[in-house]
Amino acid sequence: MIKLLPATKRSIRCLTTTSSTHELLDKWNCLISTVTIEPTSTGPLSGTKYILKDNIVTKNSTSTAASKTLSNYKSPFNATIVDLLSSQGSTLVGKSNLDEFGMGSANLNSYFGPVINPQDKPKITGGSSGGSAAAVSSGICDFSIGTDTGGSVRLPASYCQVFGFKPTYGRISRWGVIPYAQTLDTVGILGNNIDIIHEVYNVLNKYDEKDPTSLPEEVRNKIDATINTEKLVIGIPEEFILDELSDAVRNSWKEILVRLQEQGHEIKPISIGSIKKSLPAYYTLATAEAASNLSRYDGIRYGDNSQNQVETASDLIFSNRSTNFGPEVQRRIILGNYTLSSDSGDHYLRATEIRRELCIEFSTSFKKSHILLQDGETSTGVDLIIAPTATKSAPNVDEFVSENEENFLNGYVNDVLTVPASLTGIPTISIPFNGIGIQLMGQFGDDELVLQVAKDLSN
Repeated sequence: MIKLLPATKRSIRCLTTTSSTHELLDKWNCLISTVTIEPTSTGPLSGTKYILKDNIVTKNSTSTAASKTLSNYKSPFNATIVDLLSSQGSTLVGKSNLDEFGMGSANLNSYFGPVINPQDKPKITGGSSGGSAAAVSSGICDFSIGTDTGGSVRLPASYCQVFGFKPTYGRISRWGVIPYAQTLDTVGILGNNIDIIHEVYNVLNKYDEKDPTSLPEEVRNKIDATINTEKLVIGIPEEFILDELSDAVRNSWKEILVRLQEQGHEIKPISIGSIKKSLPAYYTLATAEAASNLSRYDGIRYGDNSQNQVETASDLIFSNRSTNFGPEVQRRIILGNYTLSSDSGDHYLRATEIRRELCIEFSTSFKKSHILLQDGETSTGVDLIIAPTATKSAPNVDEFVSENEENFLNGYVNDVLTVPASLTGIPTISIPFNGIGIQLMGQFGDDELVLQVAKDLSN
């Protein structure tokens, strides 16, 4: 059963938990469409219902990426993760709203209208997986699937007070994910408790030959499955202690640190200097990749055709792209094309160098060696890194819009605490605590430790 919600109403819709026909209510605008994909078998997820971010394709149903250009697109195949979830007993009941093509940190940049925060209506949900977070927060599903490019699962999780897990890059297949920035895009999981997130992760943590970035079996097998959480060393990078942190965030962070110490863990200050350079490096790389990926949507090969009367093919492409892309997507395409131009190529190269430096600095901060870099273990390193997910709790919509209108870069600063883990590809989870989010980060491949310590904290 497929039903597309009209873009023109800009209304707020959501599934009920009790309706067998998945009737829609005007509430949070967390869904773009209702799509039912029944399980193909039984398994550990039997009886669960989930919501899928609408930049992940489902066969013969619309997959819009919240963009006008793909508003009528129907995929001929399912994403790998959809088939995996179906094979283990879970039922897909809807596809969630998002910032167009995953570009945004508030979920206000959707062709289908903004998502409203179920925890506090005047506040933003965070983006770009705001619909996925709102669906979990409002209780209409057992878990949801999002994508995290620079914090797009973790920031909404923080603002909507749910758990949001970004696994190690390459752990979960990206086959069937409509790309924003393919070296950063990571499928993530949102839920109201760690147990369901862990169950879903176990189902999706599989090698996929269709995804060239999927970690091969031999690499996965190198990772030590034995997890010791009795006494850990947990690092606090001084670069995350920002002046912009609100008092509520600072106090909650301190309270979490006290809890960890009470559990027998050691708290250790550390320094990762390249964190300070990570935000500009991220937006240089992400916009460059976006400009390349979105070049295919010209209304001729892919995407909606505006049908405007023009004289040349170039005019038609210009008309299609300016009509069908929202302003934030257009802005990032322009930024990306500038980055890739001959006048600015050095900026792109420098951003790749910063990313490499950041990966090395993070890796050498951990005790365990990086399974790909093979940099060796160190007794002076830490087991995990802890930091806030955002500098403050969810801002009001009016406040966010006003700041963004003053300077669009203000919206980009929301990602300052999340992009380092994205650039390095390390596993990270946002834990809801006192109205904010706290991130736990582990060494590349150390997903199980991150999940286990998050569970201990949540208990």
